[in-house]
Amino acid sequence: MSGLGSFDYVIVGAGSSGAVLANRLSADPRLTVCLIEAGPADRSPFITVPLGVMKLTKDARHNWLFTTTPQSALDGRTISVPRGKVLGGSSAINGMIYIRGHRADYDAWAAAGCTGWGYDEVRPFFRRSENNRRAGMDAHHHGLGGELMVSDLRDPNPVDADFIDAAGQLQLRPCADFNVAEPEGMGVYQVTQRDGKRHSTGRAFLTPAVKARTNLQILTGAEVLGLVLEGRRAKGVTLRRDGQTETITARAEVILSAGAIGSPDILLRSGIGPGAHLAALGGVVHDLPGVGQNLQDHVDCMVICQSRSRTPYGISLPALPRLALEGARWVFGNRGMLSSNMVEAGGFVRSSPAEDRPDIQFHIIPGRKSHRGRMVEYGHGVSVHTCVLRPESRGSVTRATPTGGPVIDLGLLSDDRDMVRLLKGVRLARQILRQPPMARHGLTEIIPGDGVEDDAALRGYIRANARTVYHPVGTCAMGTGPMAVVDPRLRVHGVKCLRVVDASIMPTIVSGNTNAPAIMIAEKAAEMILSDRKTA
Repeated sequence: MSGLGSFDYVIVGAGSSGAVLANRLSADPRLTVCLIEAGPADRSPFITVPLGVMKLTKDARHNWLFTTTPQSALDGRTISVPRGKVLGGSSAINGMIYIRGHRADYDAWAAAGCTGWGYDEVRPFFRRSENNRRAGMDAHHHGLGGELMVSDLRDPNPVDADFIDAAGQLQLRPCADFNVAEPEGMGVYQVTQRDGKRHSTGRAFLTPAVKARTNLQILTGAEVLGLVLEGRRAKGVTLRRDGQTETITARAEVILSAGAIGSPDILLRSGIGPGAHLAALGGVVHDLPGVGQNLQDHVDCMVICQSRSRTPYGISLPALPRLALEGARWVFGNRGMLSSNMVEAGGFVRSSPAEDRPDIQFHIIPGRKSHRGRMVEYGHGVSVHTCVLRPESRGSVTRATPTGGPVIDLGLLSDDRDMVRLLKGVRLARQILRQPPMARHGLTEIIPGDGVEDDAALRGYIRANARTVYHPVGTCAMGTGPMAVVDPRLRVHGVKCLRVVDASIMPTIVSGNTNAPAIMIAEKAAEMILSDRKTA
């Protein structure tokens, strides 16, 4: 085992949070920062071209491709859990949607003891990163000079507007800005793109920092095996790179930013976690029962239709000239279908008038998604994701052996309240697709299909088809109670010089896509870390 040197801060994971954190800490030239990433650099054209997301969800080079345990409420099916393994992490392979969540999400964190994490307190940190390119955006809610480009889609498919009009037939209002305090309604999502290209946190925060700073070192292809601990003090990490085991030490802090799967897994491998579980694996350094618990994700189910119209995206012989034209539009202007993030539009709705805020989110694909696990299906169509925004179900990240990968149980639909909400949401999605503005596309429902109408049949359909929209959080939850893993300054309870900074610290999942909140968490953490350093 060899040593790679000593740094002030060692950050594990160069994803949505880690890249931001490395940028902010290394902005002080007096500090040295080492950022460790298990995956490669973000050079793939499939990362640059937004439509490349279709390949990245199953690309082993840039994706951990985790799989769950059999999900008992989903007919025993295992579920794919893609997570980014590349500079930029999941921001380099996701659908690029920029969503913050609802005011009440963050106010609930503060009310539960997470001091400093209410909506009015976190809003400035969202704004700090954001460079919103839409003219006339409200500067109270939006940042206009940050590193992360947030843009309108250059060429949204006409299906998006038809779907929004169809939702209006059911009195679902339009929404022009989903990143106000209380978003509700239907619209086209803004995306993390720059001039029609994906703008991941790797591109936004690391590329300029590497060019300008000598105090930031980035290691790629380096998988962290565990923490180096001196009693209950984090001193560094061990990692494997090019077949060799090496160590890196941290003079100030080790910061885990490996995500809701990776961060708890590293803690467990280091002997930090539930005592009984770790004892069975061979050793307990620190009994911290919340590690790996409280896993939450947005359970999701689809309605997929084929279309007689070729307005939606699709693969067919008559569409070949259009596909060639779309390729040329990208090559010569970064426009057209290849600039699409696929999940172009959607919105936030209430499953019943009794809900105090939206509890369902739609993601609309102006194309026919495969219902058989393929990358594409022949033909054209429209597909709608329906997800439950604040699920009651909980899962876990554990380990079966001291070596090997994490054991992931999302616990999807283990609480029947989530099934009730999802069933209502799927019914509403089908109603929207059946409204007159969608009629010109000549839709025929492939799944669930016309014969699936009553509650029992729809429940069966959901159990056989529900998945997630890839938003795992909560496994190193922030708080002050017995199951909290980090305190409100993101310091691991009972272990000195160790923090967790990523989506795993969310005590409860936010009402929307999780990439923007993960970036906000890093912005706020950086300010806390630098402040703590001054007062130490």
